[in-house]
Amino acid sequence: MFKLIYKEFRLAAHPTLIIFMFLGLMIIIPFYPYTVVLLFGCLGPFMSFLYARETNDVFYTALLPLKKDDVVKAKWLMTIIAQVGQLLISVPVAAYKIMEKFESNPVGIDANLAFYGLGLISFAIFNFVFFTNYYRTAYKVGQAFIFAMIPCMLINFGIEALSYIPATRWLDGTSQELLIKQVPVLITGIVVYAVLMAITYKISVNRFRQVDL
Repeated sequence: MFKLIYKEFRLAAHPTLIIFMFLGLMIIIPFYPYTVVLLFGCLGPFMSFLYARETNDVFYTALLPLKKDDVVKAKWLMTIIAQVGQLLISVPVAAYKIMEKFESNPVGIDANLAFYGLGLISFAIFNFVFFTNYYRTAYKVGQAFIFAMIPCMLINFGIEALSYIPATRWLDGTSQELLIKQVPVLITGIVVYAVLMAITYKISVNRFRQVDL
C-alpha cells in the first residue's frame, strides 16, 4: 500500500495538492475568514482527480496487479493525508496565535479547537458527496465536485456565522476556559471524519466495482 500511495503523490497528484496543504499556514493572516483555508483542502483533491482523469490514471492503475478496491483506497488515502496534513500544518500557527493572545478574528471564527472539529466535519461531508458521486462513473469529476461543494459551502458559512450568534459565541473564543469547552467539538469532529470516511470508502468501492473500465 505504501508503494501505491507513493505512486499517487508522485504521479497522480496535481502539484496544487501539496501547495494547498501548506496553505494551512494562512491561519496566521489576521482578519481573515479561516474557512477559506478549508476550501483549499477540498480543491486540492479535486484538482488531483481532474488531473488523474486527463492522464488516464484510473485506467493505468486498474491495469496494475491490484484489486479494484485498491484503486479507490489509493485516492481515498491521498485525500485523507492531504486534508489532515493541511490541518496539522496549521496547528503550530494557531497555537502560536493563542499563546501570544492575538486579537480575536472579527470576520469569523477563530482558529481554535472548535474550528478544527467543525473543519473535519466539513471535509468529511465534502468527501462523502464527492467520492460517492465520482465513483458512479470514475469520470465525471466536475459534476461530483459541484454536488460536493454545495453542502460544504453551506457548512462553512454556518461555521463563520457561529461567532455572530449569542448562543454559540463560545465556539469562537481562544481563552483557556472556552478551549476546554470546545474539546467535545474537536472530538466529535474527529469521530465524524473517521466514521464518515469509512462509510465513504465502502460506498465508493461498491460503486466502482460496477464501473466498466
